[in-house]
Amino acid sequence: MTEELPDDVQRWTAKRRSALIVSIMKGETTTQEAARKHGLTLAEIEVWREKFLLGAENALRTKPKDEEALKDEQIKRLKQKVGELVLDIDILKEAQKGRPFDRETSDE
Repeated sequence: MTEELPDDVQRWTAKRRSALIVSIMKGETTTQEAARKHGLTLAEIEVWREKFLLGAENALRTKPKDEEALKDEQIKRLKQKVGELVLDIDILKEAQKGRPFDRETSDE
């Protein structure tokens, strides 16, 4: 299944995206190395990874979910992640209260 990926991939087909994700999962490369080598963002690769894992999990189900159910599940996971990130931001904002920023004053 794993195909050798050229350094200058022009078009990211499903097969090439799968090969990249499998390569990362096998430890042959890291997400950061793959992003740098192929001019991708970490976010792009993470989205591909999530879709890959969701599809693999569904393929192994006794009764696979249809496309709509998969989309609903992905939306639910993403909403949960957004909620976690909002909480993290709120915690950081709370920790910053009362702490002035280290700003240099200009002599204008």
